[in-house]
Amino acid sequence: MGACLGVCSLLSCASCLCGTAPCLLCGCCPSTKNSTITRLTFSVFLLLGTLVACIMIIPGVEDGLKKLPWFCSSSTTISGSVDCDIMVGHQAVYRMCFSLAAFFFLFVIMMICVRSSRDPRAYIQNGFWFFKFLILVGITVGAFFIPNGVFTTVWYYFGMVGGFLFFLVQLILIIDLAHSWSQAWLLRAEDGNTKCWYGALLICTLLLYAASIAAIVVLYIYYTKSEGCVHNKVFISLNLIFCVLVSIVSILPKVQEVHPHSGLLQASVITLYTIFVTWSAMANIPDRTCNPTLLAFVNNGTTASSSSVVQWWDAQSIVGLVIFILCTLFISIRSSNNRQVNKLMQTEDNSGDGAVHTNEDRVYRAYDNEEDGVSYNYSFFHFCLLLASLYIMMTLTNWYLPGSSDLSLTSPWSAVWVKISSSWVGLLLYFWTLMAPLIFPDREFR
Repeated sequence: MGACLGVCSLLSCASCLCGTAPCLLCGCCPSTKNSTITRLTFSVFLLLGTLVACIMIIPGVEDGLKKLPWFCSSSTTISGSVDCDIMVGHQAVYRMCFSLAAFFFLFVIMMICVRSSRDPRAYIQNGFWFFKFLILVGITVGAFFIPNGVFTTVWYYFGMVGGFLFFLVQLILIIDLAHSWSQAWLLRAEDGNTKCWYGALLICTLLLYAASIAAIVVLYIYYTKSEGCVHNKVFISLNLIFCVLVSIVSILPKVQEVHPHSGLLQASVITLYTIFVTWSAMANIPDRTCNPTLLAFVNNGTTASSSSVVQWWDAQSIVGLVIFILCTLFISIRSSNNRQVNKLMQTEDNSGDGAVHTNEDRVYRAYDNEEDGVSYNYSFFHFCLLLASLYIMMTLTNWYLPGSSDLSLTSPWSAVWVKISSSWVGLLLYFWTLMAPLIFPDREFR
């Protein structure tokens, strides 16, 4: 009997890994939508690739990578002045993230115009995980044999565009999270214990604004000087003004009429995220006078000696990595009622019958909730993961341009402008979500 059960268990796993049947859930897990499991599994692929990329930049790992001759050639050094111990980690991260991006781009193309789970391609989307993993491993191995040449320079500019777009994706997800948070607590306040829930909303809003104000003060102290650093002063001041404006707009009576659950909580979350992006941009300014957090030590205009310690894990990179992980997981499990956000993220409103799907043995299962229509756009979901791959590549390499003429390990001004412009576009996007129902009253936005 035990042998039979073992065989059945193996067959079940084979069905999950190599077939198209939904994976069985463990007894401690609730019944889950098939679409959610699929998104979570793809996100796990991305996070595993990110983990490998992080390992690539750990000191000591480069010793094994140096055995690949093109990883540390004259084309990847700057007049022979940059230590290969530094550059080899960059090259490995670029190739790992290239393989992730190529993997998700393959699914972007394959899943175009999938309308329901009845489409044969939906079986590929929701199953065959073992073969997908093999494909990803194969692409990764092949990527490490790409000769340098102009690969890293060209891929850097792809990374800049992808990083810019993923900043916007993160903001959209944060807007959705803030709306869901505020709506949930306001509904609970209406159901009872009003003072408690309104008090909690007020406290959270005040804490978020306090954190934003403290961060702005720190930016002025560390990234500006009494004389000079005009660009930093302009960037910080502009974003401060824009955040104040959107906060005021969010509580205007006309806006409250069309957005009854909108308020300062959402604006405070957007403000704090905008200040983070501003900080991230300041940390990439290639001017040591106005940026005390440059990654490389520069002495008299020349690159520091190889004995200098290069700090990869600076504070803004760690915060960016944490936000990236949270947004990646949120994009996999989110099920929003906000129609504006759903249109932007190419997803449907809450789907599924909400029932607990079990068999006679009370085993929880993943159930198909997409027979009548997909709950999210397959291609757009993979496109978001593709952008996430490019964003994490830029984050782990601190937006450094390989092969630049600068002798110090710093980022170009283009990286600063990408981040600052993404903060402006993000604020404009949030402003649009507030004003669109007023500008187009005949359209359904809620």
